[in-house]
Amino acid sequence: MNKDEILEKSRAENKNKDIYEQEVLKQASRSAVVVQMALATLFFVTQIFTGGGVNWGLWAIVFSANMTINWVKYFKLRRKYELVIAIFYTLLVSVMSGYHIYNQIVSSMIL
Repeated sequence: MNKDEILEKSRAENKNKDIYEQEVLKQASRSAVVVQMALATLFFVTQIFTGGGVNWGLWAIVFSANMTINWVKYFKLRRKYELVIAIFYTLLVSVMSGYHIYNQIVSSMIL
């Protein structure tokens, strides 16, 4: 393959997207998840110390970002590792969501 064929193949694979921009977006996604975790931890600790109990829905939302990232990576890359992590996060988010909804129903003044 000559240089032009390699360049054309690379453009086709990347669909004319800037590789640097893709890397920046990947780093931004990681940073966003870290900020989510930090804020969730702050809110979680504050809620416990003020007697508000545990808000499992908050953690379900936070972990749903990791769940989504791993599902997308699995579907695009087809690596078993991403599948295992995606399933783990899906179970975690499902349990936390279910527990949150259950607590909301049990403590509801309407029902």
